[in-house]
Amino acid sequence: MEEQINLVGKAFADHYYHLFDNDRPALSSLYKPSSMLTFEGHKIQGVEDITAKLTSLPFDQCRHVISTIDSQPSFSGGIVVFISGSLQLPGEEHHLRFSQMFHLIPMLEGNFYVQNDIFRLNYG
Repeated sequence: MEEQINLVGKAFADHYYHLFDNDRPALSSLYKPSSMLTFEGHKIQGVEDITAKLTSLPFDQCRHVISTIDSQPSFSGGIVVFISGSLQLPGEEHHLRFSQMFHLIPMLEGNFYVQNDIFRLNYG
């Protein structure tokens, strides 16, 4: 069971950051109307508003480098995934460290959607 949870967490992280780095509008497929994003302390709810936030960030290109992925089972087959890593922006010498947490909820088709997403840059 634990190995399966870790595999799902890693597969989700790889998929999410691939979309973020290469096709950010496609991230909308991972959220539902009830989904919530807290981005640097700002709370946003719903597919449209979350997608608008993620696609309006002040950079078009970036590259995520994942350092750690920790996954835990949640109620009703859900999975909590906590990720730390760095974000590389074009023209920037230093990478930005970040942490992000996702609460994934299973759907009938066997896929997951993001119910909760919390993102923070790590300064210092």
